[in-house]
Amino acid sequence: MLEIIDPMIRGGSISLFLLWIALLARDHRGVAAARVAIAMNVTIIAYLLSGLFRPHGTALLPYILFDMMSVMVPALFWLFARLWFDDRAEIGWRSWCPVLAFAALPLAQFAMIAATGDFSRAIWAVVRIGMFGFAIAGMWIAWRGRTTDLVEARRGFRLALIGAIGGFILLVTFIEMFHNREGGHEGWRAVTLAAILAATFIVSVGLYRFRSAELFAAPGPRPDPDAAAPRAEPSPLAQRLGATMAEERAYRAEGFSIAMLAARLGEPEYRVRRAINGEMGFRNFTAFLNGFRLDEVRAALADPEQREVPILTIALDAGFGSLGPFNRAFREAEGMTPSEYRARRLDGRLADSGIG
Repeated sequence: MLEIIDPMIRGGSISLFLLWIALLARDHRGVAAARVAIAMNVTIIAYLLSGLFRPHGTALLPYILFDMMSVMVPALFWLFARLWFDDRAEIGWRSWCPVLAFAALPLAQFAMIAATGDFSRAIWAVVRIGMFGFAIAGMWIAWRGRTTDLVEARRGFRLALIGAIGGFILLVTFIEMFHNREGGHEGWRAVTLAAILAATFIVSVGLYRFRSAELFAAPGPRPDPDAAAPRAEPSPLAQRLGATMAEERAYRAEGFSIAMLAARLGEPEYRVRRAINGEMGFRNFTAFLNGFRLDEVRAALADPEQREVPILTIALDAGFGSLGPFNRAFREAEGMTPSEYRARRLDGRLADSGIG
């Protein structure tokens, strides 16, 4: 029975992921998160295809090639989660390094098989551990930002994606670890097919979300309130939001959350989310807070009277919790370090502090 059901389920799933790839390529190919999602879907398809071949005889080579590609699913899932959920325009070399190092493992395994005919259990074990690690890290990224996400369609899809892709990766990786053990082979195969079917169904239900024009919007600079283009009059709620943040400096509070802001305004949380996203143009609450924090930092760095104040002190006073997130946010917004910005704004009268 499984011999008939197996190719049907895999073929249907492959068709779905090909459709997903086509939609992403058509509508969002200019966005880094969408391009990584396409690569992730290609490796998922490779996993589905690998199950149609047997690791012996004439099918050995395609099996090895598809299997090598499939182990990259968790790593690409992690990159996708970082780009999409954290609204990153790109991924730096520090994130690419572990992915490239991980990709070298299946290549080393293939080279060893081709050269000696031996299969390294040590490389196999490291690959499986890495797959678990990347999958859990990607799921954690999707989970941790669920309360700060301001894009309604994406926020609603977080848990589904954790279960459909992250959960699928963990389950299948665990099953594959015991693929060759004695007995119960058909049972494990049935569980794998059930996991494929469940993940495919969940993705199918959420697939229409990826047609939304804003879902994969490329991260950009904070909207300029002084732009010359005509703008609609902000709603009373949006005006109160701006006043609360700019005048009362609520963003300085440690652990300030959207729930705290909603309570402060006496408004339902969903209305506050919609105002920040729909009227003010921010895709997540952290970016919203950082926009006001960076305004304060810029003003302080350009102030000759604060030339001796350490940049770290200015960043902490503005509400940044530590130096790392501050430096990343500042570089993304200005394209330079805080110390470079200070020196330029003060006409080069200050030496590089080395903090930024």
